[in-house]
Amino acid sequence: MSDVIDPDGYRPNVGIILIRDDGSVFWARRAWRDGWQFPQGGMRSDETPLEAMYRELEEETGLLPEHVQVLGATPGWLRYRLPRKYLRHNEKPMCIGQKQVWFLLRFLGEESHVRLDATEAPEFDLWRWVDFWYPLAHVVPFKRDVYERALRHLAPLAETLRGMALVRIDQTVA
Repeated sequence: MSDVIDPDGYRPNVGIILIRDDGSVFWARRAWRDGWQFPQGGMRSDETPLEAMYRELEEETGLLPEHVQVLGATPGWLRYRLPRKYLRHNEKPMCIGQKQVWFLLRFLGEESHVRLDATEAPEFDLWRWVDFWYPLAHVVPFKRDVYERALRHLAPLAETLRGMALVRIDQTVA
């Protein structure tokens, strides 16, 4: 199925922040690349954001709905633009970026349930648990703003899970 691109050039997408009870989040390395990120993926034209999230969760991590609890989502769309070098000028309509609904999911499963090879073309080849705010300093720069907006919005829900504040320690961004 081809990508759905809105009239403004943005591809509808979902982002997934998977959190353990200790406040750490799932962080994965793109297969055959150096970049690390949260699971995310495009929505099909016949899917709701929630349906797309569950499909992407299974495709990218092997996790099923019974392995997670939805704690919340960002309201509306959070957008980011792609750098010029990633634009495909020969494709019509041209995608200039992503618009995303971000979900915060509580991890209820066992680590053995995580299967990065759940599909024929895995998106990730490594994963680990990191501090809630760690991704801000370690995601590719063009996604940093959308990650910050998603994490800031979802932090209060993560804090209720832990019963304590997630203190943000601003790290020098390289």
